Amino acid sequence: MITLDASTMVLVLALGNLALVALLTFFDAGPVRSQALSAWSLSKQIQGGAWLLLALGAVSVVPAALAVPGGYALLLAGVAVEAGASWQAAGREGWRRPTLVLGGLAILAFLVCYLIDEEGLRGVAASLLLGAFYLSGAVALALRWSDNSLLQRALAVVTAVLALVVAARGLFVLVLAGGWGWLTNELLGQLSSAALYLLMLANCFGMLLLARERAQRELQRLEVVDPLTDVPNRRGFFNALAPWMALARRPGLPTALVVLDLDQFKRVNDGYGHPAGDAVLRHVVELCRRQLRDSDMLGRLVGVEFAILLPRTNLDEASLVAERIRAAIEATPVKSERAMISMTASFGVTTIRPEDSTTTLFQRADEALAAAKKAGRNRVSQAVQAVAEV
Repeated sequence: MITLDASTMVLVLALGNLALVALLTFFDAGPVRSQALSAWSLSKQIQGGAWLLLALGAVSVVPAALAVPGGYALLLAGVAVEAGASWQAAGREGWRRPTLVLGGLAILAFLVCYLIDEEGLRGVAASLLLGAFYLSGAVALALRWSDNSLLQRALAVVTAVLALVVAARGLFVLVLAGGWGWLTNELLGQLSSAALYLLMLANCFGMLLLARERAQRELQRLEVVDPLTDVPNRRGFFNALAPWMALARRPGLPTALVVLDLDQFKRVNDGYGHPAGDAVLRHVVELCRRQLRDSDMLGRLVGVEFAILLPRTNLDEASLVAERIRAAIEATPVKSERAMISMTASFGVTTIRPEDSTTTLFQRADEALAAAKKAGRNRVSQAVQAVAEV
């Protein structure tokens, strides 16, 4: 069996972390950088410098009195930044600063232990503190467990197990100074070094794969969601509409479709600029959501034209919903940097018929919308009912 001495293992960890920094530099070199991934890259730079300083101290290139406390202080700082990056990636921005504060306190605690006992107590403190920060990162990865991907769950479990191995060395040395049977201090040291090496590899490739997985998931989401208003786009709305089209062929409660178009929206972009126009669109979406049920769905078809799907709603009930939205838009101006912008909207309302295709359905709704526009805008118009309905 081939074993590595302590100085060689430290050098491997130093070179490994610095190689990971190079990989991250090329991986995250785009114009838009993830803050969490950038922080994680910074943590690897700090850890690489820490292990390099410890390696130079092990071969007496740098005095041990400088290399050991300086190296471990940098290592604790790097692992604290890594844990903070994990919390930031999990969407808990507020946890990043406390983690960094705890990193500073950990460095102070380690230096106190180093001054008290340069050998035994120093190793106990380093193992327990490093294990605690790695375990914190594992907890961040495990948040929202049921919603996480299999990759993220596996990474959380592996990180937690390896973090406990790192912390166990300090705990066992503290409780059982002479070891426990076959579990000697030397073996614990080798297990801890191996765990640190595996943590470096698992966290590196795990974070890179998670970043790629999240980017792919975001691209898939943007295929069906409008990025400005965060509602389904045309494709997403039509995908959700398909099962309701099929249900319309069966007897039961009707399903309504409302198409709305903002009146004279071009004047907003021309007079106040496109940022004001974007604010108006987001404002209209928020007003619509307030008037809709959880089962209803709002989508942005194109430009300033929106569609609303109202399950289990007949024509008259859908017209009442459209009228409430129309009144809310008219009564609630949008505050921009330059002025208060008043808006109105026109609505076309219809229900899904058994013989409908998406083309005939939207053609009928668009005809009702055109009738509302022709009648003077800012009103709700119903589509002509079928003979069977009458």
